[in-house]
Amino acid sequence: MEILDLYDENRIKTGKTYIRGEQMPDDTYRLIVHLLIFDDCGNLLIQKRQKSKSMANLWDITCGGAASAGETSKEAIARELKEELGISLDFTNIRPILTANFKHGFDDFYLVRKNINLDEVSLQEEEVAACKWASFDEVMDLMERERFVRYKKNFIRLLFDLNDDLRVVEI
Repeated sequence: MEILDLYDENRIKTGKTYIRGEQMPDDTYRLIVHLLIFDDCGNLLIQKRQKSKSMANLWDITCGGAASAGETSKEAIARELKEELGISLDFTNIRPILTANFKHGFDDFYLVRKNINLDEVSLQEEEVAACKWASFDEVMDLMERERFVRYKKNFIRLLFDLNDDLRVVEI
């Protein structure tokens, strides 16, 4: 059972929580986090969702999930990365490159540049079936074939473009 903090429209915690999967009270929001890890060649580390998960067997960006009650955005993304791929990164000096507002909350997107040896990745069996490096064209091809989570193509293009931005932190 995941317990999440509830926020108001200005991203201020309300002091209330709810159980993920249940109906959220009106006029409340939750915090979601996503991470994109790019290598020095501009490839994105992507993961394949397990067949038992929603959006089963689809490829997705590096990792993501909901911030648990009491967690900051940075704590949540560090935890999700460790849980899903067994990778530990320090997000102390990393800020989200952008926040996407959606109907039920706020979604912080982090971008980092790090060459990761896939042999050192430890997949969370309950959530992740596989991971690999993929170029922009490979991700677009997966999207065309409906084998990638349904993000807007222009949004994925933007995230790849932001990888070249000087604000991306190499760790």
